[in-house]
Amino acid sequence: MPKPFGYTQVVEVRGGRTVYISGQVAMDEQGQVVGLNDFEAQVREVFRNLGRGLEAVGLDFSHVVKLGMYITDITQLATLRRVRDEFINTQNPPASTLVQVVALAHPELLFEAEAVAVAPE
Repeated sequence: MPKPFGYTQVVEVRGGRTVYISGQVAMDEQGQVVGLNDFEAQVREVFRNLGRGLEAVGLDFSHVVKLGMYITDITQLATLRRVRDEFINTQNPPASTLVQVVALAHPELLFEAEAVAVAPE
């Protein structure tokens, strides 16, 4: 396998509680898009929403073992990585998948991410 940049090729989990967080988008609690036409703002809101999901079950980004990310414009990859790195442990990053998609659930949305986290027993 090639040496990864910003993610881990393999993550092993033994025991613990596994938490799956559905795809999060840049919407606030009222369902309004945050960062209309602003990719960086949308990525930041997506990671904040993932963080809220983690907090709801007593976890944080250090527990994330896998990220699935969906982007509508791959030329924004550098921005995605920079913002993502504000949230994850860059010394021990999670396994990750990034897919460019034609569109997300709403035309205003530019990025979506889901996470798998593991809490130790």
